[in-house]
Amino acid sequence: MSTDKGVARFLERTVGLDLDVREMSETTHTAAEAAAAVGAPVEAIVKSLVFALDGEPLLILVSGPNRVDTALVGQCVDGVLDKADAQMVKEASGYSIGGVPPFGHTTPLRCLMDEDLLALETVWAAAGSARAVFPMSPQRLAEISSAEIVRVH
Repeated sequence: MSTDKGVARFLERTVGLDLDVREMSETTHTAAEAAAAVGAPVEAIVKSLVFALDGEPLLILVSGPNRVDTALVGQCVDGVLDKADAQMVKEASGYSIGGVPPFGHTTPLRCLMDEDLLALETVWAAAGSARAVFPMSPQRLAEISSAEIVRVH
């Protein structure tokens, strides 16, 4: 699955969810670009970041302006957390950096979610490309991605 339509099909098949994927004319590669494109605050943008937890891929869903404190999160998951390289991201998720969705990956990924996202009514996540996003409640996002809610910064 390497396109936004793949994410929509995955959801339809697995959880019966009709995803409202929005193709943007401008790039949504960064949180700031995505926020400008959808007219939302940068806090409402979900960054789907793949890290290496003791060498295994771990997905962390992070609020737009936040940076992951790898030492803090490593303590939460009882391991050593490093940023994954582009190859690990692509192999683990099936998507390239900047378009990784929060679910619908090539292989099941353990998922953590930034607790700050729960303060919002709607969040926006990548839909498999640098120009496609979708809105969803953070509670539903946590449910579908089977995310563990954690403090990331």
